[in-house]
Amino acid sequence: MRATPPSPHPAPRAPRQRPRTGRRWLTRLLFAAVVGLVALCGIGAYLYAQATRLIDARLAEHTDRVLPRIFARPVVLRDRQALSARQLVDRLNELGYTQRVRAEQPGEFAIGRDSIVLGPRGGEAAGLLVRVAFARRTRAAIGGGAIDRVEVVGQGARREVRLEEPLITALVGASREKRRNVPLAMMPTRMRQAVLAIEDRRFYEHPGVDPIGMARALVTNIRGDKRYLVGGSTLTQQLVKNFFLTPEKTVRRKLLEQSTAVLLERRLTKDRILELYLNDVYVGHRGSFAIHGVAEAARLFFGKDISNITLAEAATIAGVIQAPHIWSPFRSIERARDRRNVVLRTMVESGFISGDAARRAAREPLAIAPHALEAEAPYFVDYVGQTLENEHPAIMHSAQAVDVHTTLDLHLQRIAQDAVGEGMARVDRLLASRRRRRARAQVALIAVDPRSGEILALVGGRSYNHSQFNRAIHARRQPGSVFKPYVYLAAFERAQEEGWTDLTPATVVLDEPTTFAFEEKPYQPSNYGNQYDGAITLRHALAFSRNVPAVKVAEAAGFERVADLWQRLGAGTPPRPYPSIALGVFEATPIEIATAYTIFPNLGAVGSLHAIERITAGDRELARVDSTATQTIASRQSTYLVTNMMRSVLNEGTGAGARSSGFALEAAGKSGTTNDLRDAWFVGFTPELLTVVWVGFDDNQPLGLSGTQAALPIWTTFMTRALAGHPDQPFDVPEDIAFADIDEATGKLATLGCTHVVREAFVAGTEPIEPCPLHHF
Repeated sequence: MRATPPSPHPAPRAPRQRPRTGRRWLTRLLFAAVVGLVALCGIGAYLYAQATRLIDARLAEHTDRVLPRIFARPVVLRDRQALSARQLVDRLNELGYTQRVRAEQPGEFAIGRDSIVLGPRGGEAAGLLVRVAFARRTRAAIGGGAIDRVEVVGQGARREVRLEEPLITALVGASREKRRNVPLAMMPTRMRQAVLAIEDRRFYEHPGVDPIGMARALVTNIRGDKRYLVGGSTLTQQLVKNFFLTPEKTVRRKLLEQSTAVLLERRLTKDRILELYLNDVYVGHRGSFAIHGVAEAARLFFGKDISNITLAEAATIAGVIQAPHIWSPFRSIERARDRRNVVLRTMVESGFISGDAARRAAREPLAIAPHALEAEAPYFVDYVGQTLENEHPAIMHSAQAVDVHTTLDLHLQRIAQDAVGEGMARVDRLLASRRRRRARAQVALIAVDPRSGEILALVGGRSYNHSQFNRAIHARRQPGSVFKPYVYLAAFERAQEEGWTDLTPATVVLDEPTTFAFEEKPYQPSNYGNQYDGAITLRHALAFSRNVPAVKVAEAAGFERVADLWQRLGAGTPPRPYPSIALGVFEATPIEIATAYTIFPNLGAVGSLHAIERITAGDRELARVDSTATQTIASRQSTYLVTNMMRSVLNEGTGAGARSSGFALEAAGKSGTTNDLRDAWFVGFTPELLTVVWVGFDDNQPLGLSGTQAALPIWTTFMTRALAGHPDQPFDVPEDIAFADIDEATGKLATLGCTHVVREAFVAGTEPIEPCPLHHF
């Protein structure tokens, strides 16, 4: 069998299967893309859900956050009131009035050559126009001046016109934030434009995140085209970062910030976002307070309502936002001025203002209101908050909008702050001249209406910025000689109870070095400066604050009676019934001293002092203070005798400096100086106003000044200005009080030969019947 020859063309082999690599990679890529897309959708959904919950929660919290608003008593304008045109403008700014060229509507005012025309929003002249004219001699006065005439336009002169209650502040919460929310429509255009120009000029164009702005900021910062760094975050992102998110810096937080910004723009209008931003933005600290919002910044930077700020002031506030710790005018006027001018240039670049307007604004001096925080009465507001927490906790933490109407008189509060500032500058000079310690002395002032117990003004220290310790409420110091009137009151009470006729203001006592024996121990007090007057009346002894006679009177009254009287007043720590009680060697706070002293103008009755008049929620009254509740501690007759004696403190005694400084109204008072000159006090009152002033060091080291030197000048300045234009009012004289002319040296009935005659008060039946034996004709 023949073999088949091999074919020249071998049979083709079966083709080998090539791996489908490209298709596999394509499948994998598609799968990865789908997974990535699902993941992105999941992340997006997560971020959307997170952002939605965040926005809803924070907006609800913002809506529900209704910290109690604190109002002062209504502003009153009256003839001869010690109020300059500048001070009235300040009061109107506090009321939120807008300055116009011509006042026509409620809430507006216009400044004329020698008068101010305003449209009251409240009070009996609401809806009318009121013209306040100032005395010609004080037209240009800034700190001084007086109202010459108050008239309702078209109706004639009024003795006084009452306006509405000024909002002091919203009560500060635990975060110590100060803010006042203002609708966007009430904010001036220049304020909105200044913020938009420097922070986000494309705000009304982007959807919440601005890639164009971010790219432009990056290029600008790399090229160094600006003298300052340009930010890439939009205004909406800033709001989200500060208002909605925590301060952590992570990628997740940045993604959440951007997604929330976009979502927020879909949920709210641009104007609403801008309003939230302008009311929430952080602009620095003053003292312990974090300041939020441009409206609060206008108050604390310039002492103005937001509606009245100038272009330059708006630019200053806007410039602070980026870095308050650098650009705040309270940190550096020069840096703040430079930053203000940067904002003005960006406003020109953004087309908001002309170059001429920017140049004019840049030439304006940057003048801040250094004491604007004190203008909001922070010590008083802290006391109100403390009172609410202690007495009305349910109201304090209520979700409803609550208004707290207080007793504070803003006019008297400003006078108190000025008096304290001027008085403590004088104290500093005195201490420097005596080369005393370098630490600054502190001060407290509290002024009350003794008839109602209303706290009208309260200063708890010389600067709330530097110390928030409220000395008017919490500083426990020895009262010293301001306690002596209670020694005489206890003695007169015992004399009246037991029918004594030889213990009266005209009783003569020997003022000389004396050693007292008590519980078999010697006690030897000395007078201030070791000065002794010999035989003197009790009136003279109190007027010149003699220590030895005070201890003798306390001994006659009984030390236990003196201690019991003070304990019944409920003021300070219970004193021990020792001879030293006559010199006030126990502790009390200024507000406790003020409470105790109301016994004198009220003829033996004492009521508690209060800072809150009523609390309301809308039209509902939640609480009201009963100012009529009093407790009778001493008889009307004994109390009047001591009050009448204290008139001599001012007329010829240790407080006579008040008279030489021009204070002329009927008044009574007592100076106080403690051991080693540690504390300086002065307490004085008229029938309508009682004021306590304390000066000393926080660490209880000796001040080295007496009450007459340190405290009396502050009291005099305050009372003179506070009562300017008020008619002179005598103290009420109770029944069964008789008057007689006596010789000052002997305490006997004055004769024609007596040269120093005093018109003395006595409980009827105790007046002397013997004539003066020294001055017979």
